[in-house]
Amino acid sequence: MGDVISKQIERRRAIQTQEKTLNDLMRIDGEDYPGSDYYLMTRETWMHDLNPEKLQIKKIVWPGTHDSATNEIGIPFITRPFAQCQSISIYEQLLMGTRVLDIRVQKDRKVCHGILTTYSVDIVIDDVKRFLSETKSEIIILEVRTEYGHEDPPDFDMYLEEKLGDYLIPNDEQVFEKTIGEVLPKRVICVWKPSKLPKPEAGGMLWSEGYLRDNWINTDLPETKFESNLEYLSKQEPVNSRKYFYRVENTVTPVPDNPIVCVRPVTERIHAYARLFISQCFTKEIGDRLQIFSTDFIDEDFVDACVGLTYARVQGIV
Repeated sequence: MGDVISKQIERRRAIQTQEKTLNDLMRIDGEDYPGSDYYLMTRETWMHDLNPEKLQIKKIVWPGTHDSATNEIGIPFITRPFAQCQSISIYEQLLMGTRVLDIRVQKDRKVCHGILTTYSVDIVIDDVKRFLSETKSEIIILEVRTEYGHEDPPDFDMYLEEKLGDYLIPNDEQVFEKTIGEVLPKRVICVWKPSKLPKPEAGGMLWSEGYLRDNWINTDLPETKFESNLEYLSKQEPVNSRKYFYRVENTVTPVPDNPIVCVRPVTERIHAYARLFISQCFTKEIGDRLQIFSTDFIDEDFVDACVGLTYARVQGIV
């Protein structure tokens, strides 16, 4: 028992030390980067406001959400705190400015996170289509994957194509070179990542997993994740020369050997350092690699941080 308590005390000290390191870095280096002072007038239509004819797909810094459809997962106050990564609906996230969605499904087409389930993926699709019907120039990356340890939903590729129809942007690497204006009226890049079923083929309506990549590590330590994100990002090609989307997740994860296993108090350890991360990308001369930036419990400032850098790219500042 004493050994367990000792390990937890050491863990708490490690977390506090890492948070202090990030706070010191923020105090010394600051959070400024090209576009960090950009004033976002309307989050609902920020892509339209940046001019679709000038905004290239590859130069967008996409604000994303991690485990996007978990706002109603599990049982409130009982199991929900262990799996909830967002507190607002898909529609509300899109209105706030989110443009990359991370959806996990199981065999019966219900959204899930691990063993916990929530509403049907139909709700997600309906929210996406509602938002698209109310806007004209907003593009969304919709990633749908079979959750780890679950079976693929049968004929799900056909389901996605039927539900999203004319909104789908076909799988074509030339899309990265195009502006939003050049892909309109198509609006959705849909990445389907099945577990065992055949993967989407080039030239089809859906995109395969190779077009949306990331490097996830299982840690609840904020500086460890922060530095890991910088290291993995530094290994990617600049956005101007690659033909895939790369995602950085500004999140940390509850781990089994820690008494705190609820998502929010753990992920909040890194939540405040989103702008610092973007700033450090430029300090380390890898700002030209950042593309998708995702978070738990997304808020307005996170969206503004991403859109500001997008604005700087559109204006040729970077």
